[in-house]
Amino acid sequence: MYRDEIEVPKEIRQFMLENAEETNLGQKKGANRQYRYGNLHIREYDDKFLVHTDKIDPRKDPLGHLFYDAPEVIIGLTCAAIGGYQVGTSIFKKTNSKNLSKISGLGSSLLFGYLGYSLTKKIKQLKGG
Repeated sequence: MYRDEIEVPKEIRQFMLENAEETNLGQKKGANRQYRYGNLHIREYDDKFLVHTDKIDPRKDPLGHLFYDAPEVIIGLTCAAIGGYQVGTSIFKKTNSKNLSKISGLGSSLLFGYLGYSLTKKIKQLKGG
């Protein structure tokens, strides 16, 4: 489960807030649908709802939400950009090949982005966030 997520089995209580809006914002994590109601993020599965509160509503402040609730996305993108640029530039200086440097830069940006995202996510989980 995610942070301080609350699991609500559907057989105990079939609920959905009247004013909650279905959304694509947020990681679905295998959910059938997800909803937002203010800072409340609700994921609906076949047998349960998982509910947690975000610090910032991404519909009102997407960048703030990324920084406070999903820093792994910002760090992953930053690692991808810096790592891909560094590798691509290094390859270009050594080979003078634009194609090879673009391919190397793209491949390494995927790798560095994934590593940055995954490590930050793991640290966040260990800290209980």
